[in-house]
Amino acid sequence: MMVFVIGGSASGKSAYAEQMALLLSEGMKQQKYYLATMQVWDEESKKRVERHRQLRSGKGFVTIEQPLAIHRALETMVCLGATALLECISNLVANEMFSEGTPKPEGQVVQKILQGISVLNQELANFVIVGNHVFGDGILYPEPTEKYMRAMGIINQEIAAMADRVVEVVAGIPITVKP
Repeated sequence: MMVFVIGGSASGKSAYAEQMALLLSEGMKQQKYYLATMQVWDEESKKRVERHRQLRSGKGFVTIEQPLAIHRALETMVCLGATALLECISNLVANEMFSEGTPKPEGQVVQKILQGISVLNQELANFVIVGNHVFGDGILYPEPTEKYMRAMGIINQEIAAMADRVVEVVAGIPITVKP
């Protein structure tokens, strides 16, 4: 089962997604994986990573740091048919698009990420993916940021189409959008 959990910053989406991954894996003997996409660049990102590690401590997740080429997480998984929580699409898009200095074309980033998601989804029993709303402020941004946001929009739509369930988290309240 693929579940896509989306919400704004600090909406509670990560906590909800983790609960969903734990619920879906309940009673299964397969491993639970946490696919971490955030690259640590500064003190703030370091604190966020540490907070997430503490929140999932003792819950049986094996963390795979995979900021690029998300499909390669399979190389680390010793147990396919497992449950994985991917945190999060917005980091993955930023990493893929801007990792080499000059932004990669939107279409190339979209294709690579969607192929990676599809490959993982085929191998996993349960796949919970966290995404972000980055579209609602109405501000015009520089072209590279606009390209990032367009790529995110396409990826979010495609993941939502692939997903068995889509849940939006607003102020800590999960709202089922699909089915």
